[in-house]
Amino acid sequence: MAESVGLVNLGCAKNQVDGERMLASLESAGWEVKDDAALADVAIVNTCGFIQSAKQESIDEILELARLKKEGHLKAIVVTGCLAERYRSEIMQQLPECDAVCGIGADADINYICRAALAGARPEAFPEKEKLPLCGERKLLTPSFFAYLKIAEGCDNRCSYCAIPMIRGRYRSRTMEDIEAEARKLVQNGAKELILIAQDTTKYGWDLYDHKLMLPQLLRRLCKIDGLVWIRMLYCYPDYMTDELLDVMASEPKVLKYIDLPLQHCSQSILKAMRRWGSREELTKLIAHIREKVPGVTLRTTLITGFPGETEADFTALCEFVKEMKFDRMGCFAYSQEEGTAAAEMPNQIDEDVKQRRMELIMEGQMDRDQTAGEAMAGQVQTVLCEGWDRYAECWFGRTAAQAPDDIDGKVYFTVPTGAQKPVMGTFVQVKITECMDGDLIGELCPQKGA
Repeated sequence: MAESVGLVNLGCAKNQVDGERMLASLESAGWEVKDDAALADVAIVNTCGFIQSAKQESIDEILELARLKKEGHLKAIVVTGCLAERYRSEIMQQLPECDAVCGIGADADINYICRAALAGARPEAFPEKEKLPLCGERKLLTPSFFAYLKIAEGCDNRCSYCAIPMIRGRYRSRTMEDIEAEARKLVQNGAKELILIAQDTTKYGWDLYDHKLMLPQLLRRLCKIDGLVWIRMLYCYPDYMTDELLDVMASEPKVLKYIDLPLQHCSQSILKAMRRWGSREELTKLIAHIREKVPGVTLRTTLITGFPGETEADFTALCEFVKEMKFDRMGCFAYSQEEGTAAAEMPNQIDEDVKQRRMELIMEGQMDRDQTAGEAMAGQVQTVLCEGWDRYAECWFGRTAAQAPDDIDGKVYFTVPTGAQKPVMGTFVQVKITECMDGDLIGELCPQKGA
């Protein structure tokens, strides 16, 4: 009987793609892959190590699996991902319950590492980050009708608060041919939506194609794939938001008019300390330009409150900026003081309760805007990608083009009229919106068939 392995994937979609490649490699090597890691012989925890809350989540997951191992439900725990890469041998020292620790460069050796962990060898492997596989087979952790497509790895931006360049290394683009080949395979396997991801998607190709920004050309190639309906982009930095990219978004029907644009702040002094581009005036001008070039665009951003030196005036300006810009989607995070980053050593660190309260005030305002915007959609008919049946709400659910996966933008919950044909998961249907509840849209399936 084959030995079994299960994966607990934490953190971002970029980390998830790495986990999917590891699972495919293990399955190819003869392992039985379990959906529930607690039921496997070996549990892999693919950790996040970006900010303190993510690190704690990873540690809590390891400790829970350690409890199950002590009770005899597991034989070994293998720690991979960003936390493992960042803290290396400290993981085994601080968490002796682990049986193996490996950095991102060792993902290709996961079969050997898992077998060594089962044999009691307690391996630790930290080869060069550049050895992380950027391509190869994947065992998808998403439903077949959508998939993440990683177009680059690493980051060169060196924002002062961010540990990602230390963890993930330099920016490394994949070739367009390689990306297109993977995209075609994903679509052949049923993907209707592909979500392009990287630490900075807008910088794609800069390192590979003679310092040229090649995301527009990549998008045009992907648009030619038959059967692909939606192409979504996440993590688009404002520095490289070119007119060529906006023109592609405006002219190509498959490229969703959805931009995830992490701004982090609007104060020029704070942005400079963050090593980020822009000022309130420049960002306001950029957003107006985007909306002019791409009518109807959905704009999502992320912000940080409580960065070292953020004054009450800076925070007030941020609140005013957010209110003025009327972002369609937003995430806001309290600054996390991460060792090894430049910002961690800066003077004028902000008290934790002040950082949290500022974050809460920003998000409370955004939740009100989301609710108001949702209520204004009552009576509209929206194209929705049906994702399944919610047995608790006793209705179907899905997403519009303005909603990214994984609950970051909410969902559409809809009922089916008596006698109407039930929708099929992974197909596009028409839903008439009737109301908005806590930011989620509520509606009813229209009688005509979906696409």
